Amino acid sequence: MASYRASRTEEDIKRELTDIMRSLKDPRVSGLISIVKMDLSGDMSHCKVYVSSMDGIKNAENAVKGLSSAAGFIKRELNSRMKLRKLPEFHFIADDSIAHSADIVRMLEDLK
Repeated sequence: MASYRASRTEEDIKRELTDIMRSLKDPRVSGLISIVKMDLSGDMSHCKVYVSSMDGIKNAENAVKGLSSAAGFIKRELNSRMKLRKLPEFHFIADDSIAHSADIVRMLEDLK
């Protein structure tokens, strides 16, 4: 993060993206999908969004395809909710950290 403003804007974008993802009607973007991490560039022109699914990496990859095809809609919705001079280009990346952490919890429960 380059500045306080960028980190504050990143949190606002993450909150709004989560709400927009819930309202998408694409069947690929359904289930327990969440934003794990976001990397907003210093000049706020690019944003990497790491998406994870509780159902595994395959569902996360399908969600990334759905989110990538809905990028224009997401940008328009975000523009109507947040008045920014320039909206970043979104790059959605599949991540399996939620499923991985659930597996670790199951293994720890088995040890008890």
